[in-house]
Amino acid sequence: MPFVSIRITREGVTAGQKAQVIREVTETLERVLNKPPAWTHVVIEEVDTDNWGYGGHTTTAIREGKAPLP
Repeated sequence: MPFVSIRITREGVTAGQKAQVIREVTETLERVLNKPPAWTHVVIEEVDTDNWGYGGHTTTAIREGKAPLP
């Protein structure tokens, strides 16, 4: 049973886009690994940009220009 976990920042992503990602990831696992779609689980976790950081700064600060790009 494939389990795919995808984490993205919570901003500007529509329900339709997430549905497309789930569908295409499922199709890829079926095509490449011969995994039945009924067995494939895909979870999209959305994280607030205040809770996601890199280069020592939050994504919020980087995107608002309050911190340098790493």
